[in-house]
Amino acid sequence: MKKTDAKDVADELGALASAPRALLHDLHLLTRNGDLNADARRKIKQVSHLITQLRPALDDALARHDDPVIVDCGAGKSYLGFLLYASVLGPAGRGTVIGVEARPELVEASAARAKSYGFDRMRFVSGTIEGAALPDRIHVVVALHACDTATDDALALAIRRSADHVAVVPCCQAEVARLLADSPADDPATRALYAHPWHRRELGSHLTNVIRALALEARGYQVTVTELAGWEHSLKNELIRGRRVGRFERKAEEKLQALLDRFQIRPAIVRALEDDQGRPDPQAG
Repeated sequence: MKKTDAKDVADELGALASAPRALLHDLHLLTRNGDLNADARRKIKQVSHLITQLRPALDDALARHDDPVIVDCGAGKSYLGFLLYASVLGPAGRGTVIGVEARPELVEASAARAKSYGFDRMRFVSGTIEGAALPDRIHVVVALHACDTATDDALALAIRRSADHVAVVPCCQAEVARLLADSPADDPATRALYAHPWHRRELGSHLTNVIRALALEARGYQVTVTELAGWEHSLKNELIRGRRVGRFERKAEEKLQALLDRFQIRPAIVRALEDDQGRPDPQAG
């Protein structure tokens, strides 16, 4: 691997340039020699771009709340949580990051790492996103490549807890493709869209994220869908961001229901919100 000089590394790090180099080494985002390999470069580009996109939401949360709570769903090794803390919340001196991860060994490793770096406003919860013990009030929900319906769980968490902001980069959207395989849709033109497995997989992925965006809009979020980073850095590259602006948007709900009726599917995010019908509305704060 060609040696990378310090300036080039700093340029590559982008929004992560202020993070401790020891932490970047520990997360295997820099080699022992301080270089970047191809895999690390891809991860850094993804996380750096996401933090840049999240910065207005984080600044808003810090401006409006004394101790904003940021929940990182499907945290894995908590690359995103650690780097959010190191680059934004740490320097601000306020705010808490909570990583939710199903694998206990990763939770234990992340807790030990946070302790070693003195990141005392980081917490880690082992378990599912839906069942995690979290504060009643959450201000920002993020999920970077939470697999398949874990992204829906993150969106449902944001809606249920009236999060001010939510940002997800979906991954492995397989559920809707499975639902389409059994869909009883009557329209031949609709069925032709997913008759072949390849088309069903591609349409299912796109349809999943359209449904997610409409579900957020229907529950009072202003939604932006954009590219996270260049396709050379990630094939799972769609970023869905929502900013809470109201309670309910009837036109978005009507569009969502029309789409669901056309394809005769009820994916995870829709089922989760239907299950919430009997729950009390979350309180704004």
